[in-house]
Amino acid sequence: MESEIRRIPGLKAPSGDVKIRKNFNETAFFFPDLRTDSSGAIEFSFTMPEALTKWKFMALAHTKEAAFGNSTKEIVTQKELMVQPNPPRFLREGDKMEFSAKVVNLTAKEMTGTAEFQLFDAATNEPVDGRFKSVIPNQYFTVGAGQSESIKFPMEVPYQFNKALVWRIVVKSGAYSDGEENALPVLTNRMLVTESMPLPMRGTGTRNFIFDKLLKSGNSESLQHHAITLEYTSNPAWYAVQALPYLMEYPYECAEQTWNRYYANSLATFIANSSPRIKQVFERWRIKDTAALMSNLQKNQELKAVLLEETPWVLQAKNEAEQKRNIALLFDMVRMSEQLNSSYDKLKQMQSSNGGFVWFSGGPDDRYITQYIVTGIGHLLKLKAAASGHSDKLKAILQKAIPYLDRKIKEDYDDLIKYKVSLKTYTPGYTTIQYLYMRSFFPDYPIATASKTAYDYFRGRTQQTWVGQSKYMQGMISLALHRTNDAKTTAAILKSLKETAVINEELGMYWKDQTNGWFWYQAPIETQALLIEAFQEAGKDEKAVDDLRTWLLKNKQTNNWKTTRATAEACYALLLQGAGPAAIGSLTNEPLVEIKMGNLSIKSSSQQQEAGSGYFKQTIEGNKVDPQMGNISVTVSSPSSGGGKGEVGATWGAAYWQYFEDLDKITTAATPLKLVKKLFVEKNSDRGPVLTPVNDGDVLKVGDKIKVRVELRVDRDMEYVHMKDMRASALEPVNVLSQYKWQGGLGYYESTKDASTNFFFSYLRKGTYVFEYPLFVTHTGNFSNGITSIQCMYAPEFSSHSEGVRITVE
Repeated sequence: MESEIRRIPGLKAPSGDVKIRKNFNETAFFFPDLRTDSSGAIEFSFTMPEALTKWKFMALAHTKEAAFGNSTKEIVTQKELMVQPNPPRFLREGDKMEFSAKVVNLTAKEMTGTAEFQLFDAATNEPVDGRFKSVIPNQYFTVGAGQSESIKFPMEVPYQFNKALVWRIVVKSGAYSDGEENALPVLTNRMLVTESMPLPMRGTGTRNFIFDKLLKSGNSESLQHHAITLEYTSNPAWYAVQALPYLMEYPYECAEQTWNRYYANSLATFIANSSPRIKQVFERWRIKDTAALMSNLQKNQELKAVLLEETPWVLQAKNEAEQKRNIALLFDMVRMSEQLNSSYDKLKQMQSSNGGFVWFSGGPDDRYITQYIVTGIGHLLKLKAAASGHSDKLKAILQKAIPYLDRKIKEDYDDLIKYKVSLKTYTPGYTTIQYLYMRSFFPDYPIATASKTAYDYFRGRTQQTWVGQSKYMQGMISLALHRTNDAKTTAAILKSLKETAVINEELGMYWKDQTNGWFWYQAPIETQALLIEAFQEAGKDEKAVDDLRTWLLKNKQTNNWKTTRATAEACYALLLQGAGPAAIGSLTNEPLVEIKMGNLSIKSSSQQQEAGSGYFKQTIEGNKVDPQMGNISVTVSSPSSGGGKGEVGATWGAAYWQYFEDLDKITTAATPLKLVKKLFVEKNSDRGPVLTPVNDGDVLKVGDKIKVRVELRVDRDMEYVHMKDMRASALEPVNVLSQYKWQGGLGYYESTKDASTNFFFSYLRKGTYVFEYPLFVTHTGNFSNGITSIQCMYAPEFSSHSEGVRITVE
């Protein structure tokens, strides 16, 4: 709702001003003392939305004395000659289709005219009609009085065009004309792969690195380079700055990602306020000129949402100036404040009356998600990063969530008693240890008397059984015990962790047994981030922390750590360093760095790095990438004129190589999932609906009702699984409302997007599941129907996908 004060000509009032309040469906005018001119009337004008429809205009006026008047009018927005395009929601590489539109004549005479169809690259505004084989861009039409006619423009989407496309249709007949223009995304049939190479340095000197996969990239005929991104800094907190936009713009609406949007906005606000120098840096980035068309793409939220889900690299900035500007826009204080409040409101709605959080709206309480969110609040409070005015809001969440979790730990203890489990030999589970770690952030919130026995018992058992726990759990136990004054056990755990770690100059400090799995506690990135926290806070071992960071940065992709949860934990670990985020803007030691990649030389002194940041970044576009760039050398020298050694500490860099590869040529981990996708045409008969399978070579017709059937086989229990079913651009979904559903004892959240239908399972038991949903055929041509893919949201390397198929519509 917006309010403004405006002076209206012809109005005589003591103040001369009128207050105008706008809502989404009404505009209210408040006159302090109404006195009209001699005509006895005041005229108002409104701009109608661009829509061909009938509007009902309703007006009501009243005085303080309850005298009132009202008026109702109907308004039709239309033109004598109109063109009504019927574009698809998106296109895919290789699609062949007929772009259809309807020409409408509302006059009393027959009309003859021309229709022109144009296509443009949205990023450059250059015509691409030739690339899309739009061979009949101009057509003649004749439309009878009060009639309409259909026109069609054949086109073919070229391969290696996977970005936004602008289409434009203009019809003319004598003095009449009409036109429409809009953008739609073109999606790829290939997959973007990111390979990382860390470039850590200690002190000054030169070191050589071999990016083996890049060197061998010339062996693949189908591989297509996308870009190489190089970044370097003497303060790893800058990597957290780069990752926050990823958290802020992730597209799904589960509680974990809603929380991480709030978390990222809180950290961004904290970082921006931590130093005047940082604000100056961001302000310079924000006002720096960049491609105007990119900002227009950013404003188109529907287009942006599809691109972000299906082809996120399209929205990635193409040069350093644009990257800086996009980050600075996300750090705009007004924008962050609005998003912070929006994310909080959505999050609060996902907290049940008993204090627990659901994963998706409509689902049951999820204990792990609740403990995860409460732990995240603990992170913000520990960093003192809670936004101004939000401390009380977070306390409102905690006042319901902590008692809920205290009750859950009591239920665990009561179950042990009920089922007569040996209390002397019991080993606490993952959720229990996560609870103890979470609870250690909030000593000011007393444990309920009814839950105190349970808390003391489980804490005591972790002191006795930590040796048999995973590294992730050992890190949680060490922090929980350290914060409750058990220094002896904490020291023993950290000593054991250090003795079992692998320490490598290139890879840093890590553990061999850290492997990804389908469950939340099988997460190497989150484990590494937590152990950084443990060695930082409980061990106060800066050397180990630096080594741990090296491995963490090695596993970073261009701007994230594969998942929202891993990225949030990594950001926290990077911002935990001794000086805190304020160090970003107060560095005094900025080393000189030269990086050679093949024949290309990049120097920090020529990268215009911001004073005090010690950070620079450069992106090399795909057409300029050469396999020999896999030979990398890094030289770090002291900023002093004498080049003295010992003045430079640890510095951090990384090269990220991104390329496109055919789906069947990308190696994936062995997976316990099997997917089969089939299409059926549904037709009504005397005995009810009949399903006929769509086989290779079958031809569909516009208006056919399609039933999609996805069969999922799972050979073990899993949690937090995301299944994504792509569809052809010629198919329009019937189910457009996202909602929580139950089927055969399985609860899941179904979300319909422009290019796919998504299914989210908080817990997926072993078995076979069948999912069906209807679509309608809307366009003629030959289309890719995409694939159905499934993966754990927090371990995306565990995935499976169905085969890709094409459909033909005549």
